[in-house]
Amino acid sequence: MLNSRPPHNGALAGLYIDGQWLSGGDSLRVINPATEEQLLDVAGGDAVAVEQAVRAASAAFPAWGLSSGGERGACLRRIAAGVAARRARLIQLQARNNGKPLAEAAIDVDDVIATFTYYAELAESLDVQQDIAVALPSAEFSARLRREPCGVVGLIVPWNFPMVTTAWKLAPALAAGCTVVLKPSEVTPLPELELADIIAESGLPAGVFNLVCGTGLAVGAPLAAHPGVAKLSFTGSNAVGVQVMQRAAETIKGVSLELGGKSSLLVFADADLDLSVELACGGGFFNAGQMCSATSRVLVAAELLEEFLARLQVRAEAIRVGDPLEPGVEMGALVNQAQYQRVCRHIADGLDAGARLLTGGERPAGLSRGYFLRPTVFTEVPLDSALWREEIFGPVLCVRSFVSEQEAIELANDSEFGLVASVVSGDASRAERVANALQAGLVWINAPQVIFPQTAWGGYKQSSIGRELGPWGLQAFQEIKHVIRAL
Repeated sequence: MLNSRPPHNGALAGLYIDGQWLSGGDSLRVINPATEEQLLDVAGGDAVAVEQAVRAASAAFPAWGLSSGGERGACLRRIAAGVAARRARLIQLQARNNGKPLAEAAIDVDDVIATFTYYAELAESLDVQQDIAVALPSAEFSARLRREPCGVVGLIVPWNFPMVTTAWKLAPALAAGCTVVLKPSEVTPLPELELADIIAESGLPAGVFNLVCGTGLAVGAPLAAHPGVAKLSFTGSNAVGVQVMQRAAETIKGVSLELGGKSSLLVFADADLDLSVELACGGGFFNAGQMCSATSRVLVAAELLEEFLARLQVRAEAIRVGDPLEPGVEMGALVNQAQYQRVCRHIADGLDAGARLLTGGERPAGLSRGYFLRPTVFTEVPLDSALWREEIFGPVLCVRSFVSEQEAIELANDSEFGLVASVVSGDASRAERVANALQAGLVWINAPQVIFPQTAWGGYKQSSIGRELGPWGLQAFQEIKHVIRAL
């Protein structure tokens, strides 16, 4: 397990390269955001470590890329079983390093198990799909279709869902036959290191999976620019996504990006009010609002607005905020001081812009330490304000009314993002019609933000390039080859 590996100069080894745990260079300070106390140091890497990892992945690729889908699927199943065996420990690591409540951390770990299991199934089905005949208009030729792995891929993942985002990228990459260099967030490396330890014990051949902890500048940038990396998959902010694309362009490598969101929850006049309030709180306050899918713009039919706000205020103020390790806590801490200060600035700017604070906006009483904020709700938010238009990544909801279905759709679509949306309505025809009109990659109807490995993840406009999960997630790591033969 993670704590069984001896530390190097007081820091936990943060490099797993070619089947070996290695010592790194500069140490990364890892904290518990609920207490502001240091958990430990992780010895991170640099461009030299990235070079070592890419070389190891390159050396391992020929054999792994030619392995059968059945062999790769068996490895993925062993990883899923390893995660299940350490489930309790991983839940604790998620909560301590990320600040999310135990119940949310449990959802994360179960998602990881489900994702590796799903892609094991897809990997096992690949063998019978290879070399499929292609119908041609000429009897003088034959053609067959092959799907082959991209090669060495670089995966750069964020801090808000440790292991989950990694599984969404790593499982399909391995299933496709790619070899991998993973850069976890320097903020939340502990769950990722535990996952790497599970992978190390799974029997995956050395060099197929490599991990390099470190900052974006020290590790992310050289990984994105490395000529030996055939494909990059990045999840994070739009600003960093631009930098990743720029560096990837230097060697014309493939890029998949999962970036920001500023999504809407649409509550129509025929909606169940209690359900609407629960979905608003779930969409805005789950993971302390630190999710690109946060439905932080709540659009409510004008005739329901007063009653909706009254119920929303009561529900938001009843949410128990506190130590994520305590049973019954519904919302934990923001991930670190920088994120806490950023959200506080957004709240202050919203007040300056003329928005009305309905509830929250401050530290909960009795919590003098830790990066905690009360669930926050604004109304009368100007449409041109940063509060309405920019991704906040914190527990902040903005509520506005609408008078017609068309206005609701236009308000929801008036964004540079298009990741997700939620529709709440008692009219099934209306709900389906509105879902079809929304510019978003995933729309929920009268449902919480459930995500299945079988359905795609990704959005329109500046939210994404490409899709994760489902067969589309596997295809993101495959190249298409046709072989045409003269008869």
